[in-house]
Amino acid sequence: MDILAPAISDYLLENCTPADELLRELAEETRAKLPDAAMMQISHDEGEFLTMITRLIGARRVVEVGVFTGYSSICIARGMAEDGHLLACDVSEEWTSIARSYWERAGLTDRIELRIAPALETLRSLPSDPVLDMAFIDADKVGYPDYYAELVPRLRQGGLIVLDNVFRGGGVLDGNSANEGDIAMRRMNEIVMADDRVDSVMLPVRDGVTLARKR
Repeated sequence: MDILAPAISDYLLENCTPADELLRELAEETRAKLPDAAMMQISHDEGEFLTMITRLIGARRVVEVGVFTGYSSICIARGMAEDGHLLACDVSEEWTSIARSYWERAGLTDRIELRIAPALETLRSLPSDPVLDMAFIDADKVGYPDYYAELVPRLRQGGLIVLDNVFRGGGVLDGNSANEGDIAMRRMNEIVMADDRVDSVMLPVRDGVTLARKR
């Protein structure tokens, strides 16, 4: 299911702050080197959305689950204060090697810490104190409920979890879908709705983005 008509998509991109040269080069290199996976990269308007949200809540301590080639990491880190810290979780040395080079070019290596390990292990190793300002989840969909379960207790009051791909291209609308990603995301959406620890809103941003704010 096409959530956005191509003409609307083009219009959105034409009417938000444009990508700078570095982000354009990163998107182009991702498409050239990883053509079969490049669809995993967020769109530029979603990147600008992440930067704005990060700035609006004054986020300094952020966790990202799912780095890919680092586009979203750059957008989040640019929204943080200079003393901010982004813990970026991924399992791919290949993909994140591209991310590292662009983080360095962007002057953001002092704000971004990359951990190559299963994200659930990384999250469970974090202190249990509620100190996180924000988390962005954009990784394997089957893992979303577990990532969410580890992150919510670690959010400060007023902290925010941003979940990407909550529409699954419309797959969540098909209750008969046997796709494990669709099933996991339907479960994730139900978990958020039933969670009395958060207030949430689901937005039609690209493939669907949910914001869950800790009460």
